[in-house]
Amino acid sequence: MQPLRVIFMGTPDFAAAALKALDKSVHEIIAVYSQPPRPKGRGHKLQRSPVHEYADEHGIPVFTPKSLKNEQAQEEFSSLRADIAVVAAYGLILPKAVLEAPRYGCLNIHASLLPRWRGASPIQHAILSGDAESGVTIMQMDEGLDTGPMIAEVAVPITLETTASDLHDALAAEGAGLIVEVLDALARNGHVHAHPQDDARSTYAPMLKKDDGRIDWTQSAGHIDRQVRALNPWPGTWSEAGEKRLKILKVEMTDQNTDQPPGTLLDRKGHIACGTGQVLRLVQVQPAGKAAMDAASSFNGGYIQVGSVLE
Repeated sequence: MQPLRVIFMGTPDFAAAALKALDKSVHEIIAVYSQPPRPKGRGHKLQRSPVHEYADEHGIPVFTPKSLKNEQAQEEFSSLRADIAVVAAYGLILPKAVLEAPRYGCLNIHASLLPRWRGASPIQHAILSGDAESGVTIMQMDEGLDTGPMIAEVAVPITLETTASDLHDALAAEGAGLIVEVLDALARNGHVHAHPQDDARSTYAPMLKKDDGRIDWTQSAGHIDRQVRALNPWPGTWSEAGEKRLKILKVEMTDQNTDQPPGTLLDRKGHIACGTGQVLRLVQVQPAGKAAMDAASSFNGGYIQVGSVLE
């Protein structure tokens, strides 16, 4: 098997898992592309992405263009003479010139079972929608949004307790292993089989906004539970207690019912009324400007009161 010359393109922790696996494989990472360092934290210091950090620590050349649409960036990419580019949560659109530059084109590690949940936030939408499973798909990239032919996939179950963090970590690990298998097969055989997606079955997972985290207590307890599990840590789920925002970090399903209005705090154990008379229990919350705490502590601190209504 002749090892492949690989350009890796990715930015967050999800992508870093795949980069680490490829770096430990027989294949040669000749360059890494990642989003430019961004100001973060109270000091607004420039911070490199997890992929950038790993590449620097392991002596891999890093490129951080703001765009790949200009001719200079495309020529620079092409001059690397890669056999394949592997893309995972990179964050930039790849124009046709980039997609076609490597010998075998560009492969994407996508965190869903395509064609379900094309787009920017497949992990969160799978949980929000109550899917029984998610997974990772390795696909040959084309100019569409996650529309290219599929090479390999692996499924991961979603339970009633699965959080976005849980699913992220599971899919990152599965994607890391799967991409090495695909590149090994490509290196051995000179090709891999791919089959087209069924566009009629496609769904779209748009980028999340902060307002997506606001809880509507008139929704069912199951819907709110999925929202909390899907949207923490980003964009976070929240409600308003009086005029102050209360982050809802963790809730628990119950078999209780109530005739109180949705959003009403029923007792000091944190039980709260939801739509259709169902009841959830607040397990962990975070009042504005305070650390995360359990429901009892939030009552003891006077941040919420029995009988008040979260909005």
